[in-house]
Amino acid sequence: MSIDFKRFLKRPFRLSKYDCVDQKLTTEALISCDKRFARRNLTNWEKFHLNIHQHDLYTESESTIDDLLKDMATLPIVRVGQKEGGTQLKLIIDYRNSGQALFKPMRFPRDKETDPNHFYFVDFERHNSEIAAFHLDRILGFRRAPPVVGRVINITSEIYALSDDALLKTFFVSPANNLCFHGKCGYYCDTAHAICGHPDTLEGSFAAFLPSTTLAPRKIWRHPWRRSYHKRRKAIWETDDSYCDNIVRKTGPYNKGRRLPDLMDMSILDFLIGNMDRHHYETFRIFGNNTFPLHLDHGRGFGLANHDELSILAPVRQCCLIRLSTVTKLLQFDGLNHLSDLMRSSLASDPISPVLTEPHLAALDRRVAIILMTIRKCLTSRSPEQVFYIDET
Repeated sequence: MSIDFKRFLKRPFRLSKYDCVDQKLTTEALISCDKRFARRNLTNWEKFHLNIHQHDLYTESESTIDDLLKDMATLPIVRVGQKEGGTQLKLIIDYRNSGQALFKPMRFPRDKETDPNHFYFVDFERHNSEIAAFHLDRILGFRRAPPVVGRVINITSEIYALSDDALLKTFFVSPANNLCFHGKCGYYCDTAHAICGHPDTLEGSFAAFLPSTTLAPRKIWRHPWRRSYHKRRKAIWETDDSYCDNIVRKTGPYNKGRRLPDLMDMSILDFLIGNMDRHHYETFRIFGNNTFPLHLDHGRGFGLANHDELSILAPVRQCCLIRLSTVTKLLQFDGLNHLSDLMRSSLASDPISPVLTEPHLAALDRRVAIILMTIRKCLTSRSPEQVFYIDET
């Protein structure tokens, strides 16, 4: 099942107000709209949106994704605005062909690690983590993360000249004669935490927009292994190893179907990148509960190359559950083949390569071994039928 956006999309098709934007259209009128739609040359954003399926954002053989990455990295930018909400600065980028991307700027070099005195919920986001997480999600066969690519932009011509008034008011020239701006957001949007160019060039990540929520509504779910987001309190699951069996497995939608195995996949992805900031997740409403959770917001990954945060793997450890297809994929990296090699090769195609430092690549191999060790331990107390989830065909 794929989303039939053809009858609902308003943007970026620019149809007249008398055509396909009227929700009271007759069947004959909708068919007419579809015929005109089919004759158009679709942009890569449109192809990406129209090919979203019930079980993934794109197929393994989908060539549109690489074309979309190229578009985000090269197409002219025509408009820049701030994204509302969130703790850190993010910009909405509009391209000439009406495609959109979410821009996260580079704050510090790739080898700068997370401050050990920072809690997970106040750590800075890393643009390269967004890029690497997309590639990792793709390599693992999940295909639940929107395409993300790196790009070097000119702040003067590609942000300042195209920004709205609210963002323009936050621009200034630093004592080092670099062009800076800070925008408006929850935490780090002030002069002391400004984004600065060198002198006006800046790296960033560009994530392709999903279809708008008016066209493809999404449901927001509270993650059952959400952290407390408090400097003194712990969540229930952090002190109770029976949390999965006694609470989660008895609660819908985790008591049947694919959702609980999906969260195991999400836990594995987060553990591999070191992301502790997973409080909610989203699904497309049109597919109901039998669909995948979107893998979004990976900016707080790849902060500590020499530390493996085992608490991120708590869902897998407590539930003793993993998809058979996922563990099969991980076993491919438990020997002569290494996940780090595949990631290095995949990331080499990105315009701002190298995306990850070698210590962070090495950490991936170490963490794969930890995941497999966790599964082997589960198999000492539970049967393979209990541990391995096989998707319905």
